[in-house]
Amino acid sequence: MKHLSLGLAGFATAIWAALAAPVAAQDSGPVVVELFTSQGCSSCPPADALLRELAARDDVLPLALHVDYWDYIGWADSFAIPAHTVRQRGYARAAGRDMVFTPQMIVMGRQSVVGARSMKLAELILQHMQDPPVVSLSIVDEGAGPGVDVRPVGAPVTGPLDVVLVRYAPLRRVGITDGENAGRTLDYANVVEGWQVLGQWDGSTPLQLKIETPADDQRAAVLVQRAGYGPILAALRLP
Repeated sequence: MKHLSLGLAGFATAIWAALAAPVAAQDSGPVVVELFTSQGCSSCPPADALLRELAARDDVLPLALHVDYWDYIGWADSFAIPAHTVRQRGYARAAGRDMVFTPQMIVMGRQSVVGARSMKLAELILQHMQDPPVVSLSIVDEGAGPGVDVRPVGAPVTGPLDVVLVRYAPLRRVGITDGENAGRTLDYANVVEGWQVLGQWDGSTPLQLKIETPADDQRAAVLVQRAGYGPILAALRLP
């Protein structure tokens, strides 16, 4: 099942003006937008382009998770990782949905946006920007290598929560020679290449976990997400 949705112009007009306005709530880290996409999906390029626009923002962490279930129609996605399909299906089960599709965006592990529906996506991003922080994430280095410090902001948070290290490539270019997008050369932003659970957190006791620095051509971020494909409560880009 695929959905075609255009509307990149939506982010170039009034809705981004709203996102540019000051937000009253405290900074709780960038808003995480996961795009489930495929190089073999003809409906995906508009959403991929939208994700590239988001990648230019400091207050949004867009992540491209390429799935493998469209590979059979003529083009095997060179970035597809089976675990991404598992993650998308996990979100679907948690939300009571029977199907997965591309392109799909999941905002902060909570809401689903079909395709490149920029206006709806912008509304959700603005909503999450106004949420008060409940988890604090910070980088620490006490001589034994870099680590991340996780602690609640105020009251404890209901756990268990996964502390996740995500590695991604800022930009990848692919020439597609077969399938629905044959003949196109496409640029992909923030392509997820590694997803590692550093540990679980109970939501109350401050926790420090070591992290490995990404490869030279990668960047990385830490997410705190309720176990079982629940809400993402905090995110932090690594320097």
